[in-house]
Amino acid sequence: MEEEGAAADVDSLPRGAFRCRLCHVTVANQPSLDDHLRGKKHQRLENLRSVRQSQELRSIFVSGFQKGTTALELSSYFETYGNVINVVMDKDKGVYAIVELQDEEILQKVLAEPQHSLGGQKLRVKPREKKDFRYTPPKKQGSARREQLSPEKLAQNICQVDDVDAQMSLMVQLFEFSESEQRLRDLLVKLFQEVFSEFFPESVILPFGSSVNGFSVSGCDLDLFLDLEKTKNFQASAKTTDKPLAEEEATEMESRSEDSILSDIDLVTATVPEILDLVATVLQKCVPGVHHVQVVSTARRPVVKFCHKESGLRGDISINNKLALCNTRFLQFCTEADERVRPLVYAVRYWAKQQGLAGNLFGGGPLLNNYALTLLVFFFLQTRSPPVLPTVAQLKDLSDDGELTVVDGWDCTFPKDPASLQPSGNTESCCSLLAEFFRVFESYNFASGVISLRESRSLPLSDFLLSDAGQKFKMGPVNLQDPFELSHNVAANVNEKTALRLQRSCQDAAKYCRSLQYQRKSSKGKNWGLVRLFQPGSPQAAERQVILLPLMPATQSLGSHSELHPSRDFPQLWFRRVCAGVSFILQHVLKCSCSENSQGLGDDRESLSSDPEEEEQLNTRTEQLSVGSKRPPDVEDAELGSPPAKKPRTECSLPEAESVTWDCTAWHRVWLGRRRVRRQISSPETDPKRTADPLELEGKVSEAISQQERQTRPVDPLFGFTVCAMIRDGGSGEHDPQVSLNFTPHPEQGAVFQDFFHFLQGFLPRMVEQYLTTKPSDRHIPEDKSSIGDDI
Repeated sequence: MEEEGAAADVDSLPRGAFRCRLCHVTVANQPSLDDHLRGKKHQRLENLRSVRQSQELRSIFVSGFQKGTTALELSSYFETYGNVINVVMDKDKGVYAIVELQDEEILQKVLAEPQHSLGGQKLRVKPREKKDFRYTPPKKQGSARREQLSPEKLAQNICQVDDVDAQMSLMVQLFEFSESEQRLRDLLVKLFQEVFSEFFPESVILPFGSSVNGFSVSGCDLDLFLDLEKTKNFQASAKTTDKPLAEEEATEMESRSEDSILSDIDLVTATVPEILDLVATVLQKCVPGVHHVQVVSTARRPVVKFCHKESGLRGDISINNKLALCNTRFLQFCTEADERVRPLVYAVRYWAKQQGLAGNLFGGGPLLNNYALTLLVFFFLQTRSPPVLPTVAQLKDLSDDGELTVVDGWDCTFPKDPASLQPSGNTESCCSLLAEFFRVFESYNFASGVISLRESRSLPLSDFLLSDAGQKFKMGPVNLQDPFELSHNVAANVNEKTALRLQRSCQDAAKYCRSLQYQRKSSKGKNWGLVRLFQPGSPQAAERQVILLPLMPATQSLGSHSELHPSRDFPQLWFRRVCAGVSFILQHVLKCSCSENSQGLGDDRESLSSDPEEEEQLNTRTEQLSVGSKRPPDVEDAELGSPPAKKPRTECSLPEAESVTWDCTAWHRVWLGRRRVRRQISSPETDPKRTADPLELEGKVSEAISQQERQTRPVDPLFGFTVCAMIRDGGSGEHDPQVSLNFTPHPEQGAVFQDFFHFLQGFLPRMVEQYLTTKPSDRHIPEDKSSIGDDI
């Protein structure tokens, strides 16, 4: 029996390897597998699984009791049937409990009782649900990195507060560094400083970016700047012999120079890639816990990337990025100038990330980075009436002579102390400012000018391009000028598609922010305020998204001289066939669970049409004019000689109120990795002369993905959604009627549904057309042999 149980836990892999699903361990051969199965880890997990299964067999699920009922009260009640081992209460809401009994005999006594009650409340008692045992490896210790905050957890937390201002303040607390993470980063900076001082005397390691600019997010990269200016001076002093030095001082300098890397390289004449190679060598060989070191010399600011093994932190070191230090201090200055800045920036950044508009991705991409979004918020605050933040030019005027700062030829002057600013006369709340942010940018013409934080206005392109900064400025759909490096467009990587989505997302957000659901807390416990704003896609789009399908496949088109148009003259019949195709694709191809809930279609679900005469006319006509066939010459000549008048649109009876609704559940991420799995299934061993049915092939792909996922995650539903199919007129002109599929995800499941819906937009129309052309109904619609396309 033990051997059978062990075999059930083992999967065979290619080349003689094996994988133990119980322990998540892969071994290379049979002897290694035998050793693993006899090992302590596998034996311990087998025993743990046996204990858990035994507990499930003698446990019951209890609900229906009053809120506030204690575990002791439940234990006392069920002890009248026998010994109670343990009672586990639902910690979050206290609405259910798991009661573990001494043996199965007691459990049967409890279940045999027709009705249970406690404190005047009827209890619902049933056997505990049996779940597959899953081993979760313990988390690594020693890391001060806070667990990533999921959208669901964030929504649960911020829904509890009383207003949007409180939601935004709570967001800052949830996302910013914990004390332990801040302490860890400080220790890492100190470690780097000690190591690099040995190899580059007088060098200084300075952190910049999100770690110190006031907008920290737990787990963000650690950006470091290695300042070698003093090291260059030290190296030059060690080489010169013109200026006499004290004997002890000269000896010490010579010794330090020989022990350092400076004896092998001249920092003044060395290129940036050469210095970065040295930095990478020091990181890899001399800094404890650092690995995955990589020089990225092609970046706008070349860096050395690294990862700290114990903490899991990623970071990079640059040697020619002094402007980043000025930008960091400027962001710090603005956060201290007004307390509303941080909550507003955190909210806008997270909103943009959820909409797929922003992200600091490796390798760039056409997205807004966090720095660009922050500057966009600053510009908005500068343009309020009265302004919340001053312009950069105004800050320069407020600076003292001793605060003059020039970096790489750019004037980076602003006061060091925010207390030198007069308090803003603007009294708008964070809630109001966020709504106004979306209202301002929903119709903003980004491409017509250059957003300048120096002057808090959009500079006309005609004037800006003639300036010195404009000569090197990279124009794009979004032009956002760095406040100090005036020739740098911080949004230069954004393409037209992202810029258009930014404007549309702002329009949707502005519309939502005008609703009561944004401004007031729900008294019924529904999502409100920022929660709905942060749903992927617009709040409206997250609730309902639409896919349009033609009422009949393009391969069944009858030409311009047809007297009879199937999709116009028999819309109900074709609507039912499209619905059958949608249902088939969701259930049999994508392996979703679907239950139909139809309206206005009658009680006979098997009949596709209630009018046999109508069907007969359609079948006769389509048989005459099937795809690839020609009309008889006499008919064609007659029609060409006297083309009939088009049937008026008013004669088409489109059942606009008719609809079909499915309640669906998705169990696996069948949209991921389909190309790879399809290649594996379509192996070269298959008969090349046999043309595979695309629907059958895609169904096998989904089944293979489902089988793989069952081995790595609990077989629980991923998300639920409803689909409502309705027939709609094509409108004026010659457009044919269409079938509108309205998808609505269940609450709190918008994130994963968004990926699924994006996949469906391209997959579903092609598969439904394939269904309509290759799987005719029992009404003898001629089969169309044309292919839809091999690569879906």
